[in-house]
Amino acid sequence: MEVRTLQSFLAVAEEKSFTRAAARCHVAQPAISQQIRALERELGEALFERDSRTVRLTAAGEALMPHARAVSAAVAAARAEFAARSGLLTGHLSLGAADGVDHSSLPAQLGAFHRLYPGVGVNLVDGTSASLVPQVRQGSLDAAFVAVPPGGLDSDFGHRVLIRDEIVAIVASDQPQAQQAALSLAQLSGTPLITYGPDSGLRPHLIAAFADAGVPFRPAYATNHVALQVELVAAGVGIALAAGADRSPASDPRVTVVPLTLRIPYAKALIWRAGPHTSAPLRALLDLSHPTAQTTDA
Repeated sequence: MEVRTLQSFLAVAEEKSFTRAAARCHVAQPAISQQIRALERELGEALFERDSRTVRLTAAGEALMPHARAVSAAVAAARAEFAARSGLLTGHLSLGAADGVDHSSLPAQLGAFHRLYPGVGVNLVDGTSASLVPQVRQGSLDAAFVAVPPGGLDSDFGHRVLIRDEIVAIVASDQPQAQQAALSLAQLSGTPLITYGPDSGLRPHLIAAFADAGVPFRPAYATNHVALQVELVAAGVGIALAAGADRSPASDPRVTVVPLTLRIPYAKALIWRAGPHTSAPLRALLDLSHPTAQTTDA
């Protein structure tokens, strides 16, 4: 089983086409087909289902994917490692970014990183914390900016906290709740709630806080986009519970930001796989600076 064959397998799986995979690998299509057939003979199972229009992974192909990705990532990391030893850091850095990354120090760090290491290509992947954490664990992402779960991160992740913040209420400015110094969770129980969806990393913090307060948590509207939450509040739908670090509600006269009497703090961090998996480009990014976690007083 050769690295080149596994990379060809990955190309076919990701492109869903032998023709596009051949173009990506800069070889003729028969060469790709021959490599895949040889790999299937070696493993004793078909890796793709083929018909006249589509190419799909079989169960065996799905099982091979994480191993092929790990091998490809290891080869890329080795190349980057020796480029770094020669003083010419190259390679690729894949970073996941959940909501709120624009309020962290990460964009500024990436700006400095680009100036120092212009030979490194950076791929930014949007997603929710729930979707990005498994990709870091599997190695398809080098690191990701995500919400830290209420119980903390697994020990197999390294992390650096970039934001410490808390949840606040967003109330229509013409409503009586907008005049209050703070709102309790009990006061919110009779009002339609607008907040993050089940796939958001902030949702578990809200669920835990309402449970601790003995108040039912029944969101009427769920969206991870704070701008849409604000529009729903302004339209009279209800009260939103959103991250205090997002400053857009504070500049909108239609709504008022009100603190909660029961604080719901959370942190967002850059996470990566701990141990020997760290690539040279990621080590360079982490070594660039050791920023102090940003604290937002809501």
